[in-house]
Amino acid sequence: MLREIDEVYLFFVVLIIFLAVIELSYRLGRRLRKPADDAAKTHITALQTALLGLLALLLGFTFAMSVTRFETRKNLVLEEANAIGNAYWRSQLIPAEHRPVVAGMLHEYTSASLDYHLADQDSPRFNAANATARRIEREIRSAMAARAENPPSISTIMFIQAINEMAQINEKRRVALENHVPEPVYYLLFIVAAGSMAYIAYGTGLYGRRRPISTGMFAALIALVLTFILDIDQPGSGLIMVGQESMERMRATLAQEMKP
Repeated sequence: MLREIDEVYLFFVVLIIFLAVIELSYRLGRRLRKPADDAAKTHITALQTALLGLLALLLGFTFAMSVTRFETRKNLVLEEANAIGNAYWRSQLIPAEHRPVVAGMLHEYTSASLDYHLADQDSPRFNAANATARRIEREIRSAMAARAENPPSISTIMFIQAINEMAQINEKRRVALENHVPEPVYYLLFIVAAGSMAYIAYGTGLYGRRRPISTGMFAALIALVLTFILDIDQPGSGLIMVGQESMERMRATLAQEMKP
């Protein structure tokens, strides 16, 4: 659900909720304020410190989870481009009459792999790209099996091995694209962040001093961090995206090689 919402819109929604929590908590603190009740103020201050520490810990772990997944997706783009290139260059060892067909199939395969990235949250397009990739893998294997020598030559075996490696990396990349930080973790972060804001504002209410600039900036920064963590976890959209330059260069190379 969260991944279907635009990041900019989500930032402002979260910020407005945080500001509303701050205002309500401040008013509650003002209403319950007792100037001589120092014990209550000390207790609230301790809770503020504990909640802020918990929030920092959760934000750090979640950010690390998102960045790790982002790096994995980025590395797999390069690995898949290299695997496709390896399959193409090994295809130059098979009989000459099969090479143009294989080059065309690999070009289509590269385009399907790029569609994984462009599909983002479009499930039908994502599934169509995956079906195309699986179909091309079967067609290449079937074509080579039908024309292979008996026993198969070393060049044919090397080419089939390259195709198998390409298919394995493609599956790894699909799994990485589907592997997100669990959505309940974001809800937990939001709840802890809102609780931290509430205790901060409640404490300022107990002291009878409104701090609109500092608390507002803190709310905006936390909302920004939450939005960026979600953005990093969505490699196909937003401000931070996994680059596809390696795959695009490979597709351009294959298109060039297909020209007579």
